[in-house]
Amino acid sequence: MFIELSKQELLNVTGGDGFGLATFIGGALTFIIGIIEGYLNPSKCNS
Repeated sequence: MFIELSKQELLNVTGGDGFGLATFIGGALTFIIGIIEGYLNPSKCNS
């Protein structure tokens, strides 16, 4: 079943719980902390 929405109705659609934003922020912080740790405490890869 499909309902066709008008342009005004489409602009008023809301949703989501912020989980995507929280995931993005957490990933970005983890990446930045990893770069800082790698710069301040460099170690060679075990090969």
